[in-house]
Parts: sequence; structure tokens; C-alpha cells
Amino acid sequence: MSEVIEKESTELVTLPPKETALQVFTDTEKLDEILGTVRAKVVGTVYDMDKRKDREACASDAYKVARSKTAMEKLGAAVSAELKELPKKVDAGRRYLKEGLEAIQAEVRAPLDEWEAAENARIAKHKAGIEWFHLRADEDRDLDSAELRASIEEVGARVVDETWEEFEAEAHRMKARALDSLTAALAAREKYEAEQAELAELRRKQAEQEQKDREAEIARQAAEKAKADAEAKAQAEREAAAKREAEAKAAAEKAERDRQEAIERQKQAEARAEAEKLAAEQRAKDAAEAARLAEIRRQADEKAAAEAEQRKREADQQHRIKIMGEAKQAFMGMNITEELARSIVLKIARGEVPHVTINF
Repeated sequence: MSEVIEKESTELVTLPPKETALQVFTDTEKLDEILGTVRAKVVGTVYDMDKRKDREACASDAYKVARSKTAMEKLGAAVSAELKELPKKVDAGRRYLKEGLEAIQAEVRAPLDEWEAAENARIAKHKAGIEWFHLRADEDRDLDSAELRASIEEVGARVVDETWEEFEAEAHRMKARALDSLTAALAAREKYEAEQAELAELRRKQAEQEQKDREAEIARQAAEKAKADAEAKAQAEREAAAKREAEAKAAAEKAERDRQEAIERQKQAEARAEAEKLAAEQRAKDAAEAARLAEIRRQADEKAAAEAEQRKREADQQHRIKIMGEAKQAFMGMNITEELARSIVLKIARGEVPHVTINF
């Protein structure tokens, strides 16, 4: 076989010679021997998932199994291609070996997968606790004082200690922030409620005083009416005499008013003319200012449009980088080196690979 395949398989399994590879792939006992050899080398090791070197060792052993799987796959593919008359037997052997190696790989990696799941759950639990404090700090301030006091008591009762692990300091900060925010909100709410109670008492007292004032006014008006009725007749006689005198005086006064009104109308006409002149000048100034403001708005709109276009180009660039990064990771998942995967993605993106495109 090729030198590349031999090197990829030396850590866990020795590839059979090309001349006997067919017998190996068509004999499940021989395949089981290979699987047994691989299992003996990697299965059974006890890893301490709290130690980084053990987690790396676990991942390394699983990767060795994957490399052995790839090497045997390549050997089987070569045998299948050369021996067209036996493709079904070779392919069945390949599948059998692949499934066995994948099972071993999963078994080897199981403790690492379990540790990673537990680690993610631990971190998510602490972050959820911190988010709870964050929500208490920013919750609706329309709560009344009783509700705010209950919230303060609830936050204060939430214990932050060493069980929060590396999130303890952040939890202390968020708890303190929540208590400070709720305490300030409670003080403001208590002040508001006290002011409302005081206003209600003032309105009650004002209503009582207004009722007393109305009753006193009714009594006063009744007394005044009785007095007015007594004086009405005498007043009528005095008014009749005064009316005659007033009519004569009114005629003289009307003549004087007519003269004064004529003078006033002349002054008003002159004032209106001056006001219209000033209004015309002001309209001209307003038109010039409106034109200036319109030009400022036009320039601002052009600037905003240019900035929006720039943000759009930057977002598109970031999107393309993300898509190409995901494509690279997919190639790397097929045991292609990162450098080669990057080269393939770039060629596809530049349109250098016929019939293959990347959907952005």
C-alpha cells in the first residue's frame, strides 16, 4: 500500500499487505482481530475528566481510532477498486469494520462527552442564576411598595457562596446591583405613596371647607335679597330721574366718542400697514431659514444612506466569513487538514472549482 496509508495506521493497527487485503476484508474473524487489537490499545483506560491532560488524552485516543478507520477505509477502497469482481464482499467488510471502529470511537469518547455535557449544564445553571439577579435589577418599576419589599426580600434570601464556583464574584455584583436598584425604587415609591396620601387628605379638607362656604354664601344671599327688595322701589324712582339726565349726557358723550373713534380708526389703519410690512419681511426670513434647514436635512440624509450602505457591506462580509468558516469546518470533519480545507473553500468561493458554488 501507499506510504501515506501505512503512516496513518501505525499507531493502533498494522495494515495487511495488499496481496492478502481481500481475504481480510471478506473474513469477519480477521476483521474482529483488527477490532480487538484497536480495542485493547484504547478501551479500558480510566480518564479523570477534571484534569485537562486526561481530557486531551481521551480525545487523542478517539482520534487515533478515527485515523485507523480512515486508513482501513482507504485500503478497502483500493482493494474494491482493483477487484471489481468482489465489490460487494469488500464493501460489506468495509462497512463492518467502519461500524466497529465507530462504536469503539464512541465508547472511548463517551466519558469526555459526558463530562462536556455536565460542564455545559453547570455553566448554564450559574448563568441562569445571574440572569435572575439581572432581571430583578431591571424589573418593572410600576410595582407598589409592598411588591418591591417582597422582591428585595426574595433577592436578599438568594444565597451566593462558593457553590457558584468561578461565577461567585459576578453573582455577588449582580445581587448587590439588584438590591441597590430595588432599594432606590422602594424609596421613590414610598415617597410617592406618602405624597398621594397627603394629597387625598388635603382634597378631603378642601371639600369640607367648600361645603361650608357654599352654605354661608346661601345665607348671605338670602339676607341681601331681602334688603335689595326693600330698596328696589326707591331705586327705581331715582333711576328714572337719573335716566333723563343720563340721556342728555349720553348724547354729548356719543358725539365725543364718534370723534375719538375716527381718530383711532386712522391710527389702526396706519398700524396695520406697518404690521403687514413687518410680516412680509418676516416671511422672507422664514423662507430663507427653511431653505437652509432643508439643505442640512438633505446632507444628513445622504450621510445616513452612505453609513447604512457601509454597515450593509460589513455585515455581508461577516456573513461570507461565517459561511466559509462553516464550510471549512465541514471539510475538516472529513479528516482534511485545516490548511487544505481553507484552500478548497477559497477556490470554491472564487469560482475556480467547476460546477461547485457556496450559497451565501
